[in-house]
Amino acid sequence: MKYKAFHKLSYGLYIVTTEIEGKKFGYIGNTVFQVTSEPPQLVISSHKDNFTTKKIIDSGKFAVSVLEKDVNTSLIGIFGFTTGAEMDKFENIDTTSAVTGAPIIVDSTVAWFDCKVVNTFDVGTHILITGEVVESDVVSAEEPLTYDYYREKYRMLSPKNAPTYVEREKLEQEKEPEKIAKPAVRVEDEHEIIRDENGVYICLICGFSYNPEEGDPTMGIPPGTPFEDLPEDYKCPICNAGKDYFRRSE
Repeated sequence: MKYKAFHKLSYGLYIVTTEIEGKKFGYIGNTVFQVTSEPPQLVISSHKDNFTTKKIIDSGKFAVSVLEKDVNTSLIGIFGFTTGAEMDKFENIDTTSAVTGAPIIVDSTVAWFDCKVVNTFDVGTHILITGEVVESDVVSAEEPLTYDYYREKYRMLSPKNAPTYVEREKLEQEKEPEKIAKPAVRVEDEHEIIRDENGVYICLICGFSYNPEEGDPTMGIPPGTPFEDLPEDYKCPICNAGKDYFRRSE
């Protein structure tokens, strides 16, 4: 099996949200698709371990905010690499709401859908949740963010709870097919804004720099600690992304 074949499937990136008992919950999702036109219905694929999944089922509602191409990357960090069981993801996030009351993200959103849950399907690690769209809107003319663009620009893997997650080791073992023609703009050129001349490690989500000479006192890492010696559960102190999302600057 060639795991990189799955990267040829097309996805967007969205923030899926709900509200129950006055509290808001949400996560980054890349599996949202329309399944019927009359009535209009969407399906989301949500991992059973996602704290938000049960909240969506219990509340009977969810909203999908379609992110723009030049997304505020702090949203990726907050909704993709933290859990609502430990923090309020919406503390500094502007939201609005429509019919169901599910929160709709205002920042970096090009369109949104407000849905009531009509069915759920257990498919193993994930639950498919069908929602009837009761309201929707287009709020920006900007291009929507695609998972392909996100992966290539930021050199990112899916979070472990995503339906599209594949272990890095499996991907690295596969040989890329040769391209017939090289693109006019190299992917490397697009990454120059996150590089640092000091040879430190850069978080691809928020741009935080880990300098081995300085360590990370906020996380109890003493000066002189090489990046390779950081604990495997080390997280970016800004956006909570794991070590897999750091790259050495050139």
